[in-house]
Amino acid sequence: MSTDYTYDEQGQFFPFFILTMTGLVTFPLTYSLLKPSKELENTAPRIKSDFKPEDESLITGQKNKQWRKERRIKRFFTMVLGYAVMGGQSATGKAIKKQYRRLSLLYHPDKVQLNEAANQTMEEVTAHYVEISKAYKALTDEEVRNNYLQYGHPDGKQSFSIGIALPKMIIEEGAGKYVLLLYGALLGVLLPYVVGKWWYGTQRVTKEKVYVNSAATLFQQYENDLTKGGVVCALTSGEEYKNVLRGNKAEQGLGKVEKAVMTEGEAMGTVAGLTKRDVEKINSLEGVQRKTCALLWAYLGRVKLDDQTLDDEKYEVAPVALALNDAFIAICLAYSNVAPLLKAYSVSQHIIQATTPNSSPLLQLPYFNPNLIKAIEGDSKTHISLQKFMDLPEYTRRKLCTNLPKSLTPAQYNTAVSVARQLPFLVIERAFFKCRGEKHIVTSSLVQLVVKARVIPPGTANIPAVNPKDLEDVDPDESDVEAMLGRKPPQRGKSRGVQKIDTTEIDRDVIPPLAHAPYFPRDHSPRWHLFLAESKQGRIAVPPSTFSTFDQPVFDVEGKPTFNVQTFKLQFQAPPQEGSYTFTMHCVCDSYVGSDERSEVTLVVEDPSQAEEIESEEEISEPDEDSLAGQMNALKTGGLTGAVGGAAQKPKKARKKVQVQVEDSDESNTEGEEEEDDTSETDTETEDES
Repeated sequence: MSTDYTYDEQGQFFPFFILTMTGLVTFPLTYSLLKPSKELENTAPRIKSDFKPEDESLITGQKNKQWRKERRIKRFFTMVLGYAVMGGQSATGKAIKKQYRRLSLLYHPDKVQLNEAANQTMEEVTAHYVEISKAYKALTDEEVRNNYLQYGHPDGKQSFSIGIALPKMIIEEGAGKYVLLLYGALLGVLLPYVVGKWWYGTQRVTKEKVYVNSAATLFQQYENDLTKGGVVCALTSGEEYKNVLRGNKAEQGLGKVEKAVMTEGEAMGTVAGLTKRDVEKINSLEGVQRKTCALLWAYLGRVKLDDQTLDDEKYEVAPVALALNDAFIAICLAYSNVAPLLKAYSVSQHIIQATTPNSSPLLQLPYFNPNLIKAIEGDSKTHISLQKFMDLPEYTRRKLCTNLPKSLTPAQYNTAVSVARQLPFLVIERAFFKCRGEKHIVTSSLVQLVVKARVIPPGTANIPAVNPKDLEDVDPDESDVEAMLGRKPPQRGKSRGVQKIDTTEIDRDVIPPLAHAPYFPRDHSPRWHLFLAESKQGRIAVPPSTFSTFDQPVFDVEGKPTFNVQTFKLQFQAPPQEGSYTFTMHCVCDSYVGSDERSEVTLVVEDPSQAEEIESEEEISEPDEDSLAGQMNALKTGGLTGAVGGAAQKPKKARKKVQVQVEDSDESNTEGEEEEDDTSETDTETEDES
């Protein structure tokens, strides 16, 4: 069978080349647009609320702008264009026949006038008309069509040939230099440009998705005694704001913004909550940073600027500030100081909730404003927490919110209370240290801080008591690889005295609702940071571990709290010296003000040799009298019944009950208290020595 190579001189198969190249771009692009997103912000449920802020259109516009920045619009239009190129129009039989007749009138050998200047021959004209006839039959005759589909030729199986779906003119008639020029442009210019842009783009930002130059500037802004307002001002030094305030935007409206944020307020120092130190800081800044600082304070104070452009810029700088704050948190962790870290976490809460530092936590509720909160708190010098406010009797709470000047309407009050009862506030029920598979924690061992907590929204009534079994931590079996890797909860068997539970519904992570942040122009999934600190030195002992999902459902299908016990674990290495170590445990949420948990925990580290002695003593027991070992022990002590020679048995002392504390093999008590449930009675016999 002969083999030959042919070019597509008439461009007959060139559309297939275009179709293939377009498909290579269009199909992956379609998958990237339609595939389910794994980001928590796109999969998490939302808190039910009908509250809409006054600037809802601007906030929604910022969310859409971010969507466009992610190039979704460009990818969508590129995908549509690709399908438009690949999609062809099918013709009816009547249209095919009409086109065939038209071509027959043009290219039939009897109708064509030979072009002698081009050396056209009758054989070429006839061959061209034959191709037209075969194409017509392939479209109308079923047998010829099957031959074409099966063998690639209307006449059936032919000699093997390789066709190149490119016009022959590309490599002939002096076109070679243009082809080389095209290859040079693609491989020498376009490809290096794309790769270089991608590479330098990745090297330009840190893992927190901020510019390296911005991270370096934040590093210079770090101080151990920074206030929350100082952290806010430090966040305005990023290079990212130059993309927001391009050109003369840095100067336009600056005076108007500064005047608005520095105006004296009725309920606090200024409308935006600025202190004297913050005002001095703003006045010391210049250029883009000065306007950015004023805009950020206007956002935190929810100050109306009465200018759509300025209000839009106010909401645009907020997400940038939050990203820069994540980078500042990483810098605080490098210094290992607790105070700046807690202030950075607090600033994150205020940015998401659009509240000023040291403002009332009640501003997180819909329709609440500083004047109403001041009327509720009265002459109190401290702010009332959201939990305490919701713990007030319903009648008292409603009266405070609806019967005061500039108070809420009943519908607004109901909306605010409904939102408060959906906020996922963590309440820690128990925290203890343990060493997996060991009864005692020894020096330099791998320790886990196990935290048992429940999600109890503020104002929740009829909170059930915690099941003591849920506060235990069961080590997974060695055969349960998924549980050991933390991918699912361990099976609780009867061997540990705990009923086996069905984990089919909790094998996957449970995502909490998105943060209720109506003023923040992004969807944000709340995250909790758990870490240990040395309270006396103010240093971080164990770096934070971040949790964004739970292992048990938080709310049921009706939106009511389930009160399930959630488990969080922080793993670290025990100190190299034995002794008792007291730490301050911090559990901080990055999304809600006033939801942080703090408590003291004590780690008891024992010497390995002493721990082995304790374990060996616990394992030693008296042999049973009915066993061979028991009889041998009785012979040695002279206590065998019916001894030879009629020797009288030595009298036995009354049996003495000895209380032996039995520690759960899976945990270590951090408080050093004895638990009644963890004790067992061991009877031992003693005899008088003669």
